Amino acid sequence: MSRYRGPKVRILKRLGSLPGFGRKVHQKFQKKNFQVNEHSLNTPKNKKKKKSSFSIRLKEKQKLRYHYGLTEKNLMQYVKKALKKQTSTGKTLLTGLEMRLDNIVFKLGFAPTLPAARQLITHGHICLNGKRRTIPSSQCSVNDLITMNKSMKTEMNGQTFPNMGQPHRGRPSFLSRQNFSGKVQQYASRKDINFKINELLVIEYYSRNL
Repeated sequence: MSRYRGPKVRILKRLGSLPGFGRKVHQKFQKKNFQVNEHSLNTPKNKKKKKSSFSIRLKEKQKLRYHYGLTEKNLMQYVKKALKKQTSTGKTLLTGLEMRLDNIVFKLGFAPTLPAARQLITHGHICLNGKRRTIPSSQCSVNDLITMNKSMKTEMNGQTFPNMGQPHRGRPSFLSRQNFSGKVQQYASRKDINFKINELLVIEYYSRNL
């Protein structure tokens, strides 16, 4: 299954806030959602259907997949790797996703959305430890240095997105940034995840097939 490229507001309505989509999509969703709720005041309320355990686990899995822009196959590979570790499976899964190069470029504020961060990388505008890296899924480690190449610095001309990665809490503590360069200070922790997710349900969803 390929990455989702359809309407993002529809995904937010189903799954809730996903910071990787960027602020503009969330603002559009909030405006549209307000109009829908205002209209629903004059209509009979629909009875809420009881959600099955499968649908609850599926929703949590979809949150991770859409937020980080992964295919089904990609996410399953991350789960398999996490299950092989002797540490907490859920923590290992989230750390692996947070330490992806595209996610770090996004949270450093070099791009307004995760898809935009992936595009920067694939187009060769990002360097990892001084070397151009074009693979968005590259895993970063502590003390890695992420920088923009000279042509991109000139093109941006001082334009930055300082809070795009963490719109409600500022830049995460495991990263530091100065102008057009950022550094990984430590491995990402559970508190650096800035949206609601129950990673254990994601593990349970895949455990029946692994």
